[in-house]
Amino acid sequence: MSWHDIAFIVAGALAGGFINGLAGTGTALFALGFLMVALDPVSAVGVVTLMSVVTGMQGLWEVRHALRQNVARLMRFILPGLVGVPVGVTLLTVINADMLKLLIATLLIVYGGFFSLRKNLPKFERRTPVLDSMMGFSGGFLGGMAGLSGALLVIWCSMRPWPKAETRAVLQPFNVSILGATTAMLWWRGVYTPTTMTAFLIALPASFLAVQAGLWVFRRTSDTAFRRLLIGLSLVLGLGTLANVLW
Repeated sequence: MSWHDIAFIVAGALAGGFINGLAGTGTALFALGFLMVALDPVSAVGVVTLMSVVTGMQGLWEVRHALRQNVARLMRFILPGLVGVPVGVTLLTVINADMLKLLIATLLIVYGGFFSLRKNLPKFERRTPVLDSMMGFSGGFLGGMAGLSGALLVIWCSMRPWPKAETRAVLQPFNVSILGATTAMLWWRGVYTPTTMTAFLIALPASFLAVQAGLWVFRRTSDTAFRRLLIGLSLVLGLGTLANVLW
């Protein structure tokens, strides 16, 4: 592996780690572009997925109190999400993944763009256990099919006027769980070759440091600012997904 490849792996780890620490999601969007310069696409996805799971544990510790207080709410997302992952993988050969990505990208861009320009944030306060479960299943399904496990959940959480710790206590463990299941499937398929693991070990220290930097900013971000961050992330995620499909 050349120094050029190592530089891009470290750059991807820094970018993905920072957004993971700041928002608890979005690692692949910010890291994959760098990693795919140094690695083949399958290996790059394998590194980002494993990196998201391992470094995501720092974010889980950050919101451990909110996690303990909202276990029932979290399970409404995670359990259907884990069911959705194999469904998405199974239907991958039946449904056009690019068309699905285009639809999701359009939704993210419209939502993120609209509310980024508005002074008032969306506000959806009542309890919605059935809709929460549907969002969880959709996240798992999209994660298994198109690698977009956090797309709809970012929108959904940005609409809820929860404190930032409660919001992150849904996003971070959901992504760790779904990506953990994805990592297991990738391992079973033989993605984690010596080359892939070498790249992961190169990325890991930089990713850990970048997550800490992101967490530092997260601690100093207000609840309202964090919701606006998620709305802006929706827009960026939509644009990134659209670019991935078109180019």
